[in-house]
Amino acid sequence: MRFNCDGLTLAEAVMKVSKACAVRTTAPVMECIKITATGDGISLLATDGELSIEKKINAEVSEEGAVCVPGKLFSDFIGKLSGEEVGVGTGEKGVEISYRDSKSYMQAIAAEEFPDINLNVGENSFVLKQTAFKGIVSETVFCCAQDDSRPVLKGCLMELGDTLKMTALDGYRLAFSETAISYKSGEKSMICPARALNEISKMLQGEEEEEVTLYEENGQMLVKSEGTTIVTRLYRGDFIKRENVVPTRFSTYVTLNRNELIASAERAAILIRGDKNNLVTLDIASEKVKISSVSDYGNVAETVEAETDGVDMTISMNAKYLLDALRALNEENIVMSFNGAISPFILQNQEKKDSLYLILPVKNAS
Repeated sequence: MRFNCDGLTLAEAVMKVSKACAVRTTAPVMECIKITATGDGISLLATDGELSIEKKINAEVSEEGAVCVPGKLFSDFIGKLSGEEVGVGTGEKGVEISYRDSKSYMQAIAAEEFPDINLNVGENSFVLKQTAFKGIVSETVFCCAQDDSRPVLKGCLMELGDTLKMTALDGYRLAFSETAISYKSGEKSMICPARALNEISKMLQGEEEEEVTLYEENGQMLVKSEGTTIVTRLYRGDFIKRENVVPTRFSTYVTLNRNELIASAERAAILIRGDKNNLVTLDIASEKVKISSVSDYGNVAETVEAETDGVDMTISMNAKYLLDALRALNEENIVMSFNGAISPFILQNQEKKDSLYLILPVKNAS
């Protein structure tokens, strides 16, 4: 195998693909990028068994072939050659990298050892605007679980009907959002890893009206855009039913300016930074909400004007969860709905109710 190409183009492609390389594995080939040179271009492919990313770029190929290179090392090295014309080939020492009047070598693994990846997923599909997909991902994935205790919660539930509905939760909070779709082949629900959704969202760089097609088949989802293909394994298991978690009736409603609450909550969060529970407290009374926090460093107490309806109450919650939800909403005014100090509460935009955030409160020992 031997080819020449622009260093910047190669560096950007390698960096994108390397995100799918396994980090801790007993199989060294899973830490590699497979480079395949054919015709007038090359393909770069990496996988960790769950997420696979392929990128195709133009190159001057003088000898067709394939080889696997250490993903992290190759990415870091090529990243330092972004301003050069780079030649890559195979030889007795492994992979030869030539640039200017210099040559470097890197160990390689035979391409035959790389696992087979199905890049032809296409039985079912759905289409929506790229901006809509990127929006619904950013509004939900931050609520996915980070640990492996319940793997299914590391993904988002995607429900396809007349719209795309997406739900994420980590056991302490829940995010739900809904957006329009242009086309679907059959109704379907699936659980897609949050990591894959983030990578797909980063990949999409189209104009506002440009659409993206997502394909699903045999427990896998595939997306293609601008020479990049992402394939992810979908999670199997039972996802928590949203209707069993989100209350439908409330005893207290609060309508207030979103930016004012964000600013107050951010200031309150400064003094509790690093505390175990990271608690802020809301005291809800007639036409106002007091936001406060207490720590060994001092205390913060601010008041925000609000429209209140229902029972006065005091409730504490994790400041990060509150701020994440507030930042995901996008209207000037938002509505918070409560059922007392120990029951889950929700946040929504005042007008457009296509997204919802639920947070479990924390009992404040103080």
